[in-house]
Amino acid sequence: MIEIDDKIVSADLLRECFACDLAQCKGICCVEGNAGAPLEEDEVEILEREYPNYRSCMTPEGIEAVERQGFTVVDEEGDLTTPLVNDAECAYAYTENGVTLCAIEKAWQEGRTPFRKPISCHLYPIRLMRFSNGTIGLNYHRWSVCAPARRCGARLGIPVYKALREPIIRRFGPEFYQALEAAEALLKNK
Repeated sequence: MIEIDDKIVSADLLRECFACDLAQCKGICCVEGNAGAPLEEDEVEILEREYPNYRSCMTPEGIEAVERQGFTVVDEEGDLTTPLVNDAECAYAYTENGVTLCAIEKAWQEGRTPFRKPISCHLYPIRLMRFSNGTIGLNYHRWSVCAPARRCGARLGIPVYKALREPIIRRFGPEFYQALEAAEALLKNK
């Protein structure tokens, strides 16, 4: 573990390799699992406010799930998450050419919303953990469905944190990302 400001970072983010390979995994992370994607409290209001901007990108089943369950649900651990369709795929997911993608991100790419997608989705496979003292932990979540991403990352030599440069900067700022680069350099020199 590495401490940067008020954050505890798993060294695996610097040592392990990862690069999403949608051609291989087909976006299965938006379909599999036992709950929806974790949400930040401020994202609840954003999801509701931006709904008219991304609704047309959603599937009819996803729209029905949101309208029945709400924009967020509380999972069995008491955390806010995205609603699911039939206890499987995220309500905000859709499939195009056999690949599951995010309807919110599609609307963002088309310039219809300033909200890209929930930060937990953008940061995956980094999972955030909040400690009672306010410290945030950044952990590397290893999931069998991401085996193609680990192979691709290893082949390309891309550490987890470098594959996730954009969402890390989105969530924590450029200075934090630079601190990760410095920490990686220190690890390599040990």
